[in-house]
Amino acid sequence: MEPHPPQSETPAHEGRGMSQPLLVYDGDCGFCRFWVARWRSAVGDRVSFAPSQEVAGQFPQIPPEQFAQSVQLILPDGRVSSGAEAIFQALAYAPGRAWTLGVYERVPGFATASEAAYRVVAAHRPFFSTLTRLLWGKHPNPSSYALSRWLFLRLLGVVYFVAFLSLSTQVTGLVGAHGILPAHNLLRQATSAFGSERYHMFPTLVWLDSSDFFLRFLARGGAALSVLVVFDVSTAPVLVVLWAFYLSLVAVGGDFMSFQWDILLLETGFLAIFFAPWQWIGAPWKRGIRAESPPSTVVLWLLRWLLFRLLFLSGAVKLLSGDSAWRNLTALDYHYWTQPLPTAVAWYMAQLPDWFQKASVAAVFGFELLVPFLIFLPRRLRLAGAALAVIFQALIALTGNYCFFNLLTVTLCVLLLDDAALRRVFPLWPSRLAERISGGVEHRAPSRLRRAVIAALAVIILFATSARMAQRFGAAGWIPDAADRALDGLAPLYLANNYGLFAVMTTSRLEIQVEGSNDGVTWLAYEFKYKPGDVRRRPRWVEPFQPRLDWQMWFAALGSYQQSPWFVNFMVRLLQGSPEVLALLARNPFPGAPPRYVRAMVYDYHFTTFAERRATGAWWRREPKGLYFPVASLRNQ
Repeated sequence: MEPHPPQSETPAHEGRGMSQPLLVYDGDCGFCRFWVARWRSAVGDRVSFAPSQEVAGQFPQIPPEQFAQSVQLILPDGRVSSGAEAIFQALAYAPGRAWTLGVYERVPGFATASEAAYRVVAAHRPFFSTLTRLLWGKHPNPSSYALSRWLFLRLLGVVYFVAFLSLSTQVTGLVGAHGILPAHNLLRQATSAFGSERYHMFPTLVWLDSSDFFLRFLARGGAALSVLVVFDVSTAPVLVVLWAFYLSLVAVGGDFMSFQWDILLLETGFLAIFFAPWQWIGAPWKRGIRAESPPSTVVLWLLRWLLFRLLFLSGAVKLLSGDSAWRNLTALDYHYWTQPLPTAVAWYMAQLPDWFQKASVAAVFGFELLVPFLIFLPRRLRLAGAALAVIFQALIALTGNYCFFNLLTVTLCVLLLDDAALRRVFPLWPSRLAERISGGVEHRAPSRLRRAVIAALAVIILFATSARMAQRFGAAGWIPDAADRALDGLAPLYLANNYGLFAVMTTSRLEIQVEGSNDGVTWLAYEFKYKPGDVRRRPRWVEPFQPRLDWQMWFAALGSYQQSPWFVNFMVRLLQGSPEVLALLARNPFPGAPPRYVRAMVYDYHFTTFAERRATGAWWRREPKGLYFPVASLRNQ
C-alpha cells in the first residue's frame, strides 16, 4: 500500500464509460480487505470497489506495481489519486464526511503527515493487520448503535423515575410552604434582587405556582412521565418535559438540589432529547416497521464527551487540590467512614490493611485518569473502558450511598457499547425487540433542520464545556470576556458543568445530633432515617433513593451553622412542629406537641474495629465535641 505520487491527470479509463469513482485495492491483502469493507459501508453505492487482481488489466496506463503498492481511486473524468489522498477523496462521498477531504487539502502539514503514516502502514501490513484484529475485531462492519440508544434511553427513564419519585416524598418538607427552604421565599427574594432577570436566573415553572400542590405535581408528574420513557412511548417529546420539570425543581431547590448527580442528570437529559428518535407514539412490543432517524453520531460523541469529563475530572480535581491524603495514597484510610452515607460494606473495607488501601487509591487514579481515555480509542479498547468504568461504579455503590449517581454513570457507559457487544452481553435479548430496533426499523435520514440544530448544539456544548475545563485547570485566561459572559448566561440551565467529588479528603467525621426539650434539662434526640446516629445501628444501603436532608446534615457538620443558613430554618420548623419537615425524620420524640427548646450537639464518629464490635455490637464509636447550635426557642429566635 505504498503510495503513488498523489495525482495523475492522465485519463486512466479512456472509453470505459465509468459513471462513478472506482477504488482499486490489493485483494490479496487482508488489511486492505478489512478497511475497504468499512469504507464501502460508509459511502454506500456512491463509490465502486474492486480488487486490482480483477480490474488492473482494464487500466493499462497504471503500472501493475502501483496497484500492489497503494490503493488507486479512479474518477469518472479520468483523474487518478492514490495513497492517503485516494482514501480521503473516496470517504468524502460518504454523507457528512466531506469535511475530512477539506482538512486533508487545507490544513497545513496534514497531507504530508497522512501520506507518511500511509507509507508506514503500507510497509508493515502484516503487523497492522494483526493490530486491526486486536483493536477492532474480526468483523469489518462498522458499529451500529440502535440497540445501544434504545437501552440508554430506557435506563435514563429509570434514572428519571428514581430521581422524581425520591424527591416527591421529600419536596414539601424541603421547599414547600412549611418546609425548610420555602420556594416562594426564594422567588420573592429573586424578584427583589434581579427584577426582570429573575426568570433567566431561576428558570422554573414554579413561577406559575409555588404551592405545595404544584411542587408535588412536578415531582409526581415527572415520575409518571418517566414510565413512558421506560416503555418507549413518545420518548423524545417526554424527555423535553422531564428536563423542564427537573430543571424547575433544581432551580428552587437551593442547597437540597445542588448535588453533582442533579446537574449531571440535567446535562444528560438535555443531550438525550437530541439523541432520541422523534415519534409521538411507539412501543417495543408493537409489530411492524416504523420510520425513525438513526442515532446521531454527533450527539453520541457529545454524550461520550460528557462521560469522559465526569470520570477524568473526578481524578484531576484530587491532584489539582494538592490534598496530601490523595498524593500520599492515604485517602481511603479515611474515606470509608467519613463519606456522607457509608454502607455496611464500607465498614468491612475500612478494616483492611494499609497496603491494600494505598493500592486501592492508586487503582482509583487509574480508573479516573487513565480509563476515560479508552473512550476515544478503537472498539475493543473502548469496550474494555466501559467494563472497567462499570466495575468502578459498582465498587463505589457497594461502599457508599450516592443516590442515582452510579446508575446514571453506568447509563452513560452503555453508549460505549455497540449493538454487537450488547448482543453478546445480553444473549437472551428478546428476538422480536432486537430485530425491531436494530434490523426491523426503516431508518429515515435526518432533516436538514435537525442536522443544523445538532451542529449548532455541538459547537455550543464543545466550546462551553472546554471553557469550563480550562477554568478547572486554571487556564481561563484564553476565554474572551464576551464568551465568559455567554457561559454565565448558560449557567442556570446546567448544560456545561464541572465535575469532581472529594477533591479534598475529609479526615474526620463530625455528626450533628439534634435534640429537643420541654424543660431545658432533659433532652431527647431526633432520629434521622439514614445518617449515623445510634452507634449500634447498622449502616444502611439506600441507593438509588436520596435522603436529601441526611446528606445536607453531613455538609453542615463540616462547618458552623452560620455557614448553613438552612439549618436555622430547620430548627425553627422543629419548634413549630411542621408535619412536612418531621416526615423527613425517622423518629419524632415529641409526637404530641413540639418541644419548647431545641439545640444541636456535635460528636466525633469513627468506625469500630472487629474487636470493639464483637465486644459491644456497635458499628460506630463516638466522642462528644460540644455544642453545635445553641439552645433556642420560638421566644428568642
